Amino acid sequence: MAVSIEGQQTVYQVAPKRTSLIKAAAAVAWKDLRTELRSKETITAMFVFALLAIMIFSFALEFDRTGRAASAAGVLWVTLIFAGTLGLGQSLGREKDQGCLDGLLLTPVDRSALYFGKLVGNFVFMLIVAIVLLPLMSILFDVSFLNGMVFVILVLGILGYAGVGTLIASMSVYARGREVMLPILLLPIALSLLIPAVRGTRGLLEGVAVNELTIWFNMLIAANVIYITLAYMLFDFVVEE
Repeated sequence: MAVSIEGQQTVYQVAPKRTSLIKAAAAVAWKDLRTELRSKETITAMFVFALLAIMIFSFALEFDRTGRAASAAGVLWVTLIFAGTLGLGQSLGREKDQGCLDGLLLTPVDRSALYFGKLVGNFVFMLIVAIVLLPLMSILFDVSFLNGMVFVILVLGILGYAGVGTLIASMSVYARGREVMLPILLLPIALSLLIPAVRGTRGLLEGVAVNELTIWFNMLIAANVIYITLAYMLFDFVVEE
């Protein structure tokens, strides 16, 4: 609370209380999740796209048992990446179209809270789609995805993709044709996540020992740390522009 004296009159100026980063990010994430529970627009679009994609791949790829195990990992991640891009496109795009984005940026909180809140929402949406797809993929490709380490790779890959995707989505939200710009900007960057995720998942499906796949796990962890840290540092400048 600041106090200033003008003549004989004391004027009290109370600075607005800034909400903590964690609470603000949680509020943004909860808003997105609650909105999605009501409308189900994003999850429905992502799931329908993913379901159609794996159905097409399952009938188009006629491989033997070994070939199916090798291709199933690529099919899973390509499907998740493109389905996730649909969700990322609506993440900040919906806020802008409804005129809410400027209001969120004017709130007295660290703007990084908006980034982390959106990241959590995008991560949850992609993870839900992935969890639903795993048993379907196991049936269609006759390969067991129900493995704890596969789930760990899924979490790391989806977290990294949501982290860098949220930043790129915030960059393209004001651009013309943002639906086209988002995948053009995002997919080349996402290769550094997609390659180790596919190789690690493929190794697990083929029965390779986990200690032989350490390099792919380390690459995913390093990519997550780098992308999320850079996004945290750059998000304020991106939305300012």
